[in-house]
Amino acid sequence: MSKLLIILFIGLVFEAVGVIYLNKGVKEVGEVQKISAPEIWRVTRSGITNGNVLFGVLLMTIFFISLLYLMSQGTVSFVWPLTSLGFVLTTLAAKFILHEEVSLLRWSGVMLIMLGAGLITFSEKQLENKTPVPAQTTLPAGQ
Repeated sequence: MSKLLIILFIGLVFEAVGVIYLNKGVKEVGEVQKISAPEIWRVTRSGITNGNVLFGVLLMTIFFISLLYLMSQGTVSFVWPLTSLGFVLTTLAAKFILHEEVSLLRWSGVMLIMLGAGLITFSEKQLENKTPVPAQTTLPAGQ
């Protein structure tokens, strides 16, 4: 399980940094001014040529590949909820890299996410420590 957690953590770091770069790139591209074919083409062209967007997509792709590996090795009910820790890392990155203001209420939500992830990890440990009960066999009468 510790190998899966290490891979998950590394993948989540790629995800958090990827989101930061995507955010920077999308802000550089600018907002859609009106819904029209030329405007959509402008935004699309700007997005697919923006270095921050492309780097963010690369990092998110690495996260997705790590997620595919994790899903092939672990149970969905263990791996998928733990990906919510990405919210924690992304909030930290937004605070310290983008210098966003994060309210006490938001930090409280982050703490609840961490609590939930801890409970999931604990429940997986409980499953690992359970020893299977051997099946009882009964002998036919007279033996």
